[in-house]
Amino acid sequence: MTTVRLPLFPLDSVLFPGLVLPLNVFEERYRAMMRELLKTPESAPRRFAVVAIRDGHEVAPSAPGMPDPTALPERGPAAGFGENPLKAFHGVGCVADAATVRERDNGTFEVLATGTTRVRLKSVDASGPFLTAELEELPEQPGDEAGALAEGVLRAFRQYQKRLAGARERSLSTGAELPDEPSVVSYLVAAAMMLDTPTKQRLLQAPDTASRLRDELRLLRAEAAIIRGLPSLPAVELTRGPTSLN
Repeated sequence: MTTVRLPLFPLDSVLFPGLVLPLNVFEERYRAMMRELLKTPESAPRRFAVVAIRDGHEVAPSAPGMPDPTALPERGPAAGFGENPLKAFHGVGCVADAATVRERDNGTFEVLATGTTRVRLKSVDASGPFLTAELEELPEQPGDEAGALAEGVLRAFRQYQKRLAGARERSLSTGAELPDEPSVVSYLVAAAMMLDTPTKQRLLQAPDTASRLRDELRLLRAEAAIIRGLPSLPAVELTRGPTSLN
């Protein structure tokens, strides 16, 4: 397996390949990361890895009562993640390619990145100004009957969209055609559904595309049944994740 060492950006959410991630970067450890990324020529990929937090805080306590009323201030690249940061994160993440890294006048950054490749977290290094990680690339395997499963997931997802739109009394469709490549379908649907982080993480680290699609089909059917009984639900934008507090 191919391994790579990249800056590590832990979040309270899951990034999937092909999905867009906007970031508002204000903590010093991540500002240092962005300054380092800006040293990479624009013609080369500015890559970092995103992992979902299992146990810890996306924003480290910076003052008494911030963000936890009982928290004390913490400093350093591993602040908020305990003595062993590796245990604080889920084991599979996603490489992000930062298309836009814009520094504001106050030293914070506006970043727009896109997920590219799944990776397995092997080790975490907290000796520098920001976390870095040794990562093992995880190739996407199709699995059995991925094409047929993708068709079924798309049908179920369209029904899911319609029920969401009905609950909101508006349309969630942007007019764009949904993809038909099985792995792309699996990642798009995983990102678009209203699921908790552990469930999204389970979908990210599925052993192959077909397994992910089978899981999504079960989830879509269950979610559709729930939506029928709810009067309103928040809208979901299909190609973007939530903006991180960082």
